[in-house]
Amino acid sequence: MQQKKIKWGIIGLGNIADKFAQDLKLSKKAELHGVASRTESKAKTFKEKHKAVKYFGSYKELTEDPEIDVVYIATPHTFHYSNTMLCLDNNKSVLCEKPMGMNAQEVKKMQKKAVSKNLFLMEGMWTRFIPATEKLIELIRDNYAGEIISLHADFGFKAEFNPNSRIFNKNLGGSSLLDIGIYPIYLSQLLLGMPTKTEAVARMAKTGVDSYCAILFEHENSAKSVLESTTEADTPTEAIIYGTKKTIKLHSRFHHSKTISIIENSKVIETINIDYTGNGYYHEIEEVNSALLNRNIESKKLPHHTSLQLVTTLDKVMSKIDLKE
Repeated sequence: MQQKKIKWGIIGLGNIADKFAQDLKLSKKAELHGVASRTESKAKTFKEKHKAVKYFGSYKELTEDPEIDVVYIATPHTFHYSNTMLCLDNNKSVLCEKPMGMNAQEVKKMQKKAVSKNLFLMEGMWTRFIPATEKLIELIRDNYAGEIISLHADFGFKAEFNPNSRIFNKNLGGSSLLDIGIYPIYLSQLLLGMPTKTEAVARMAKTGVDSYCAILFEHENSAKSVLESTTEADTPTEAIIYGTKKTIKLHSRFHHSKTISIIENSKVIETINIDYTGNGYYHEIEEVNSALLNRNIESKKLPHHTSLQLVTTLDKVMSKIDLKE
């Protein structure tokens, strides 16, 4: 007997959706059933490129298709809440790109709605499912590095200033913090838990969003996280975990790394190379497929409370740097 395939829909057909659709083809458990854009011609082009079954000229039409099981939302940040609620209201499970919402209140409402309707909901934090991240978690769990003293992680790229672009436009949720700073914060909380103390400073672009953000967290047992994000310069985009026994380095780009170095006495004593499948989105796609096939409404690896903790920390940092929605 052939296993049922999960039928996917995609809302918001930009660059990330393009890479995601490529990886969806690699899954034997999934089928790209429908794609939607506010521009019908764009939806048709995307459908033909990725061999989807249907295309739609509105998000609402896609959510009303009875065959679609789950919708991947890849629209700008400020639309995540309304797009997710539209899907949930139409009985569609959701994988929503990060950040799931613009604040904790939005995320709480999304999660409450999903639970009340018995629908799957997960934030698209693909980093969690990358094989190198899985290996890092295993190393930390096995106390390979000893107790973590501090974690240093940065993410930066040089973006040409355009006040209307997704990166700098406040109405689209622009900000280095929300776009890429979320990755260092997520890694910090994954390994060290919620911070007990938060400090942050930023430099703001003309549009009122941060173009540089530096964050310092204190955690239980006095461990520290030193984190940076910027759209002003290309930075190493690495993560280094300093332990009492050894240091572990996630090579660039750390949020979907393929290489881990183990360092002892300032020397690399081991290099672990771990590739990911496709563009890297395949692993989170398989997590969602498995959850749906097993009738789970949240992921064990990225449960609702993890996303709520993440957005709660983002809210705190936004407050510290006076970043207003």
